[in-house]
Amino acid sequence: MQPIRLARGFLTVGGWTMASRVLGFVRDILIAALLGAGPVAEAFLVAFSLPNMFRRFFAEGAFNMAFVPMFAKRVEGGDNPGGFAQDAFAGLASVLVIFTLLAMAAMPWLVLAMASGFRGDERFDLAVLYGRIAFPYILFISLAALLSGVLNAVGRFTAAAAAPVLLNILFISAMAGAGALGLPVGDALAWTVPLAGIAQLALLWNAASRAGFRLGLARPRWTPEMRHLTAVAFPAMLAGGVIQINLLVGRQVASFFDGAIAWLAYADRLYQLPLGVVGIAIGVVLLPDLARRLRAGDTAGGRHTLNRAAEISLALTVPAAVALVAIPVPLVSVLFQRGAFDDADVGATALVVAVYGAGLPAFVLQKVLQPLYFAREDTRTPFRYAVWSLVVNAAVAIGLAPLIGFVAAALGTTVAGWAMAAMLWHGSRGMGDAAELDDRFRRRLPRLIAAALLMGGVAWALARALAPWLTGGSERYLALAFLVVVAMGAYAGFGRLLGALSLADLRSSLQR
Repeated sequence: MQPIRLARGFLTVGGWTMASRVLGFVRDILIAALLGAGPVAEAFLVAFSLPNMFRRFFAEGAFNMAFVPMFAKRVEGGDNPGGFAQDAFAGLASVLVIFTLLAMAAMPWLVLAMASGFRGDERFDLAVLYGRIAFPYILFISLAALLSGVLNAVGRFTAAAAAPVLLNILFISAMAGAGALGLPVGDALAWTVPLAGIAQLALLWNAASRAGFRLGLARPRWTPEMRHLTAVAFPAMLAGGVIQINLLVGRQVASFFDGAIAWLAYADRLYQLPLGVVGIAIGVVLLPDLARRLRAGDTAGGRHTLNRAAEISLALTVPAAVALVAIPVPLVSVLFQRGAFDDADVGATALVVAVYGAGLPAFVLQKVLQPLYFAREDTRTPFRYAVWSLVVNAAVAIGLAPLIGFVAAALGTTVAGWAMAAMLWHGSRGMGDAAELDDRFRRRLPRLIAAALLMGGVAWALARALAPWLTGGSERYLALAFLVVVAMGAYAGFGRLLGALSLADLRSSLQR
């Protein structure tokens, strides 16, 4: 990676993402303790998911996937990248201002689209109120996402990776302040959402300015570059919309079961930890790097980068997936069971955690494979695959809900994730040598899986032996820490014994 090493970028993004996810755990632990899986918690979670859903549609999941490769190529060729970024910033801001005003006016219909099971009870009015307070977050965070793309494309990962930490710090502070002052916790959380968006935008705007890209509000210009960006981004936005409809299907199914939206949200936090630290970090670093290599015609370098990204991702996430399937109850009970979060909530959330864990490798593989398409400015093919994954998700979630209840929502997400990963992989086979698996990856993958399965057996047996301590008082934290450390050691030992892991190879493959 020129001039920043892939290792440095991955560790920077992964480290800050880890910090954000840990603080996110603290945030969700507080929400679970203060609100449990009750109506206020569900109303806030639906309201907060609305701007986040459209954020991924407009910015991180769609617009940026088209913007970053085009911007990176202009940086590489010295083709006025600052002017291109300014036009994109102004265009995105103008669209989002109009969209935000329309969405706030249409909030009752958006809440029904997200959770029609709320109709007729107290959750509906709360979700509408909280949604109108929180929705302006989309304007600030989408512009922040574009600035993140600018910084990532020029190899500056720290500010973009650190920005989400602000969100969780502000949430935790708001809940602590509300508790101390006797204010409604749900109201405090809702008002914190737009304030966190402003804080993240300010941080990233300052970082981009110091990097030489001082972007600001301006009259949008419909230039040939913007027409090309729109043409490339539109299919990606459609694909992003399909992915969000996938999530919408799950929430709709869950909304008909009291507490299920909260259970899915808390389970999502657990599997998002490895997904964020590994998958998102790899994806953020990989996309601009592949775009530059393709422009330079470096096919061999692109193939090596892709294979090592896949190898590293799976080496870290397959054992995490096995652990989520093998020991979900100890994880959920130790992390969340307190206050309003009772035994029934633990059992339901743990079941969802296990189902999501089975899909974790697929979610990470999507992060590795999608840059192959986006680096070539091919956004149409992922859109077609996303439509098929939507069909799979809807069929599983809606079809099985009468039989297995709210778990169908999580199962639909997992099955659709594997379908999407399989389609992305199959489609990449026609891309030439840059998308080919090398011998090292083919040799090590089955060994990584075997080591992870053996580790899962050790973790399951140890969790049963530690059950009296894992369900006790303060000693449960030490018991869980001991369980995790032993499982990690077992994975490292089995991996080395089977020839699946080599620290020397890992270091050398990261440093390019």
